[in-house]
Amino acid sequence: MKITSTSCICPVLVCLCFVQRCYGTAHHSSIKGTRNQTKHIEGETEVHHRPKRGWVWNQFFVLEEHMGPDPQYVGKLHSNSDKGDGSVKYILTGEGAGTIFIIDDTTGDIHSTKSLDREQKTHYVLHAQAIDRRTNKPLEPESEFIIKVQDINDNAPKFTDGPYIVTVPEMSDMGTSVLQVTATDADDPTYGNSARVVYSILQGQPYFSVDPKTGVIRTALHNMDREAREHYSVVIQAKDMAGQVGGLSGSTTVNITLTDVNDNPPRFPQKHYQLYVPESAQVGSAVGKIKANDADTGSNADMTYSIVNGDGIGIFSISTDKETREGILSLKKPLNYEKKKSYTLNIEGANTHLDFRFSHLGPFKDATMLKIIVGDVDEPPLFSMPSYIMEVYENAKIGTIVGTVLAQDPDSANSLVRYFIDYNAEDDRFFNIDANTGTIKTTQVLDREENPWYNITVAASEKDNPGLLSHVTVGIRVLDVNDNPPELAREYDIVVCENSKPGQVIHTISATDKDDFANGPRFNFFLDEHLSINPNFTLKDNEAAAPSPSGFVHAREMGVCGPAARKRSCPRRV
Repeated sequence: MKITSTSCICPVLVCLCFVQRCYGTAHHSSIKGTRNQTKHIEGETEVHHRPKRGWVWNQFFVLEEHMGPDPQYVGKLHSNSDKGDGSVKYILTGEGAGTIFIIDDTTGDIHSTKSLDREQKTHYVLHAQAIDRRTNKPLEPESEFIIKVQDINDNAPKFTDGPYIVTVPEMSDMGTSVLQVTATDADDPTYGNSARVVYSILQGQPYFSVDPKTGVIRTALHNMDREAREHYSVVIQAKDMAGQVGGLSGSTTVNITLTDVNDNPPRFPQKHYQLYVPESAQVGSAVGKIKANDADTGSNADMTYSIVNGDGIGIFSISTDKETREGILSLKKPLNYEKKKSYTLNIEGANTHLDFRFSHLGPFKDATMLKIIVGDVDEPPLFSMPSYIMEVYENAKIGTIVGTVLAQDPDSANSLVRYFIDYNAEDDRFFNIDANTGTIKTTQVLDREENPWYNITVAASEKDNPGLLSHVTVGIRVLDVNDNPPELAREYDIVVCENSKPGQVIHTISATDKDDFANGPRFNFFLDEHLSINPNFTLKDNEAAAPSPSGFVHAREMGVCGPAARKRSCPRRV
């Protein structure tokens, strides 16, 4: 409230508080050892005087976290109508009145009875009134004023989001930003340096640095290599009071992992390898593995293998196992120890995902030489032919030689071979074989007309290792001999009309022979000389080509055989 020199003199409630913003030595007689002092001008009776600069109307300050044995002095309410005779009574109402803040109703001195926390409540709004003790009437209207809680540095900076887990690519340039950390301080940012935070690095040098003002963490070295070290634990400190001595601090941990880039080419641990592969290995089967190491991880370590040259390039192939990153060597063609005992392959492993930023560290491939030793395996005998065809005449004597099979041991030992016919239990055994020579002979007389063809299976084994067997099919054709006479195709019952003309063909007779074509037709037809010959008929060969051998029966007497004649019976039979 401002009073000019022309104003009338009336009772006035004056709220005075001297604000000393820094920690000075001035003190009030009622305050002992406090860091924030208030000062009241005592004995001022002429209210028309303007207050000096630095005095604040209607506002008091109280220091937070006051821990002294006595209540903390806050300030003094004074009305210029107060003559010091105790006739004026001061009343305090509002936030905390009577509990936190008490007032001496005679002197107007206000004290704080409790320790206050600015971070919980920054100010209190109260109301003051001066009344006449005799009449209990107010000497002036009620006045509102504020008691502000003055901050002290009682809160350390805090990292609310830590600890942190972040990544940064290896080989990054020095100064690459990794993360920005932020610490908050609950103290008053508008007063002093209590909330002014400065960042520093406690652990993690010389690999990383932190900006003291912004909290941005950056790489501090060139070409940090993940393969040398992958994980870093960096401790960042935030200190208030602008980092000055006595400031409070808090810290957090930032776990930094270097992520991989393709900066390492694949490398074979050896420049020469040797692999043993038995000659019995199956075509298409995997016969071995080879692997190049890559210090990178994930797709940066992916590679493919290829055979670039060598005398085994047509015998073997190589593929890549994507899971294990191994080269799988497979057989393309059969091996034969007796023909070739070893092969050489030049194998290359190359990265599939290149990063051209690091091409100067390449080439990102490597080669090695693989020598393949072919192992000798005791193989079963090998027949000279994949199958045999033999011939024998029917009716040949028992023991007639049909033919000979030949098998040899393909191994260098050249063991003796034994032969036998692999019969089923229910088979009729028409042949046998000489165990030493492989000669096949008949054991029964064969009949081509009953069975013109036989298929038998001959097995061969080594004398020293009878468990190793090989088999071959032998087809035996039974050749025909002329051992079957011709037979009439069927029994004939011929009817002839009495009026048939001489020379007319009245029937055709056919014959068959069980022998094959070479020993069968053509046939000669004639009447049996031992039987009486009927002079009315003749028999003649069909000399023209015909599908089957045949002869014609001719009539010698005159006669007609037509539609009219068919109405009558023709009883004559031949």
